[in-house]
Amino acid sequence: MIIAIPVTNNKLDNHFGHCKEFALVKTDLEKKKILSQEIVQAPPHQPGLLPKWLAQLGTNMVIAGGIGQRAKDLLNNHNIEVLVGASQETPEKLVKIYLEGNMKLGENCCDH
Repeated sequence: MIIAIPVTNNKLDNHFGHCKEFALVKTDLEKKKILSQEIVQAPPHQPGLLPKWLAQLGTNMVIAGGIGQRAKDLLNNHNIEVLVGASQETPEKLVKIYLEGNMKLGENCCDH
């Protein structure tokens, strides 16, 4: 499973559609462990582009702080699950929390 997390300075960026980088974290769900992580540059901002791009990278899930409803719907249309309202932690910490079943989500900090 590949989990994508929008990041700035190796922490969750609350603005999914405007972040410049994504952490792509490959995981083994059965063993509940991180296999690898890479930081990739996001393409230039263009409405509707990120969901298709993330799907092409093999993404299965996005962990976000804030995301617009249209982006969430487009991700879901590409069979990418979206968790919204995550805290501003490192990608490793967020994925470990998720794999342990302890993900606590707050408010979606995006209003568009």
